[in-house]
Amino acid sequence: MRSIPLEVTEMRELRILQAGVLDHAFVSEAMLRMQQQRIDDEIPDTLILVEHPEVVTIGPKAIRDGVEVSGYSTSIVDRGGGITYHGPGQLVGYPIIKWRQDEQSIRGIINSIEDWVMAAFADCGVVGERNEAMMGVWVGNHKVCSIGLAFKHWVSRHGLAINYDIPGTRIEDLPCCGLDVGSTTSLSRLGYGHDLSGRPIDRQRLEEALFATCEEFLDRTPSEPIEWTPVLLV
Repeated sequence: MRSIPLEVTEMRELRILQAGVLDHAFVSEAMLRMQQQRIDDEIPDTLILVEHPEVVTIGPKAIRDGVEVSGYSTSIVDRGGGITYHGPGQLVGYPIIKWRQDEQSIRGIINSIEDWVMAAFADCGVVGERNEAMMGVWVGNHKVCSIGLAFKHWVSRHGLAINYDIPGTRIEDLPCCGLDVGSTTSLSRLGYGHDLSGRPIDRQRLEEALFATCEEFLDRTPSEPIEWTPVLLV
């Protein structure tokens, strides 16, 4: 692991910041700051990879629809969509990317991220699908990856959440993204606990698959992962 570089590269590199378990509120604050830094070209395109302690984020659609969540910690967010579960057994990725002029279509960006996740799943031996009526990636009739973004001057914030092995039924008990209870689940519950070589499909395996497929679908080359901790943000 190397420390975060201060210079901004002109290459189409995607700087990878790997974190352990960090509170959603902390990362949200960091994303806001980094989004403005990316707008000002003070940092390169960046992908934060992190896990959160359990929290349910509530988007504008859920607020408009009067969705209520009980028995979970909650946080109001400004990304698109309804409610999203975060917690153990889930890999969260936040792309702080300045999308080029030829990329500036919200639906196109979402499609690229969906294609990227589906390619990463395929690398693990999992067939993911797109649902034209709902953002995200599905396996059969179940949603296993949520996607929700917010933009400012075509720099994205928020991102994607891949459910690989969430314990219990904490996510299945929620009407995530306005879906019926039980529609959102984890890869492990669908029988995808291991890849074709027998390796567990865990955070490390999914990160490797995302790195391997990133350039093809995001047109950016992932950097060597950089260990990201609160100390580095000071």
